[in-house]
Amino acid sequence: LQAAERTHVARPSPAGYPLVSCSKCTPEEGSEPGSTSVNSVKASCGMDGGGIGGNEEEKYRALAYDTALSTLVAVALYVLLKVSLDGFRQWRARISVLIVGSGPVGLTAALVAVRSGKVLKLTVLDERYRTALLCRPQQIALDPRSVKFLLGLGVDFDNMEGCWHNEHFFTRIGVFQEYLLSILEQKKQKVEVKVQLGTKFTEEYLQRIPHSDWPRVIVVADGSCGDSCSVLGISSDYTMKSCHAFGANATIERLDQRQVPTPEIRAHSLYFDLSAYGVEALREHKNPTAKPCFHLKIYGTFRNRYMALVCPASDTKMVRYLRQTANSCIMKNIFHHSFNAYKADIEPRLNDVTLHHMQCSWRLFEIQLSHRRISAAYIEGDNVAVIVEGEAARVLNFDTGFGVNLGMRGLESVGTFIYRTATAVDQNDILEALSAKMNHSRQVAEAFRQTGLAESMYE
Repeated sequence: LQAAERTHVARPSPAGYPLVSCSKCTPEEGSEPGSTSVNSVKASCGMDGGGIGGNEEEKYRALAYDTALSTLVAVALYVLLKVSLDGFRQWRARISVLIVGSGPVGLTAALVAVRSGKVLKLTVLDERYRTALLCRPQQIALDPRSVKFLLGLGVDFDNMEGCWHNEHFFTRIGVFQEYLLSILEQKKQKVEVKVQLGTKFTEEYLQRIPHSDWPRVIVVADGSCGDSCSVLGISSDYTMKSCHAFGANATIERLDQRQVPTPEIRAHSLYFDLSAYGVEALREHKNPTAKPCFHLKIYGTFRNRYMALVCPASDTKMVRYLRQTANSCIMKNIFHHSFNAYKADIEPRLNDVTLHHMQCSWRLFEIQLSHRRISAAYIEGDNVAVIVEGEAARVLNFDTGFGVNLGMRGLESVGTFIYRTATAVDQNDILEALSAKMNHSRQVAEAFRQTGLAESMYE
């Protein structure tokens, strides 16, 4: 007992369990010499019930904290790794694109595809040869919005033949196409660009392409008379909506005049006296609100001159007469006198000799915008997304000289569409991109129907 008391080691309890002892334990007063109270041991060692529970709670808290921290770190690492892999996959994603049609809209779409940075191979098809493509006499007018869009694609208007007027750029369609072709030629250093002129898009052409080389995106921009959509099985149903206006067009070719870009001429608030044809307009003059107001535009080069005449929809006697008349001389005389009154000072007047070269509408007609019901499709078996642009998607039955701008509006979403298609994870991502593209196409058509004539004719 004395040895145990000096070394203070645990002694067996009567039940055979060791008594807890340590160097801090001291006998309680009144206890037998050499014995140690269990309560005193617990109290001195801090091992009573509360102390044991506190230690266990701290252990559980530390374990929970470590578990939460480990989980948080693991989730953060997973997210970081996934984002890094997705970013790397999107950065490396490249697809092949086929564009059918090398008009202004088709070539601009090709430039948009190259600038998207997600095109590995670009092919441009057109059934016309280069000579027929670039010698067209028509003139195009690019409004400020289209100019800004093209500047973002790297188009340098200072290196293109044309002229500026009221922030609009005027150039011949062949000059514009040749310039875009030269830009695509320069892009061959970074992207595989192939321009196949004189090649028609047919089923035989598709069959000659190895299945592994099929394009992921096909852009159809072959104009209102193209048949590429039927080759791809896209419905030819159109939705026709009125622009709430009546109009007529005229054109005249004068081979002795210059073929250079020329600013357009607009004239507003025109009124015609048709009393010589039996139309009594004097009664309508008493009511200014019932008096039809016409707007005239003269555009094109001096050699190939075009005219557009438009008036808001109304039911006045004169408008009804001009819509129903079978006398083609009436509209020809209207265009004749209107041209001589508002032509440019340096160009000659129309006379009885040159008047025979004029072709014009016989009567006023309702201006309507036709929009393709289905302007985007997905070929599931071949994993190909198809979008329709330009006059192949929407066309106006009235020439305002601004038709190319309507096509440019649709191209504003092509870059985003190509990016989303190239980085798509599954088919659902592609379908969402196609749906967004179709919605944008409808918005373009509706916006023009509401304000297009005002911007291109009335203002």
